[in-house]
Amino acid sequence: QAQLVESGGGLVQAGGSLRLSCVYSDPTFNTYTMGWFRQAPGKERILVAAISADGTTRYYLTSVKTRFTSSRENAKNTVYLQMNNLKPEDTAVYYCAASRHSSRLGRSDVDYDYWGQGTQVTVSS
Repeated sequence: QAQLVESGGGLVQAGGSLRLSCVYSDPTFNTYTMGWFRQAPGKERILVAAISADGTTRYYLTSVKTRFTSSRENAKNTVYLQMNNLKPEDTAVYYCAASRHSSRLGRSDVDYDYWGQGTQVTVSS
């Protein structure tokens, strides 16, 4: 069974940085679009960033565009989300997800086929 395992979450002060990692067990995922979603308490899960299979196309939520960077190392079956200048409103559970589409960056969670278990990011003010 395909697995996505996130790591790198934690507690950080406002203005700090974290790097989330997502390792997938199936190298077939190197041909998939990968997304990072987040869900804050009482809110819907939303797409924060996405990256195409070849890494050339990226999407970012407007509120994170100048602060977050997604990347991938297909040789390591890993995608990353570098988060800088974190704000309290970034507090959420962050999920890694995979879409069988290689280049279409779906914006909805229904566009993604596989999910990790999530990692908590808490930003204190």
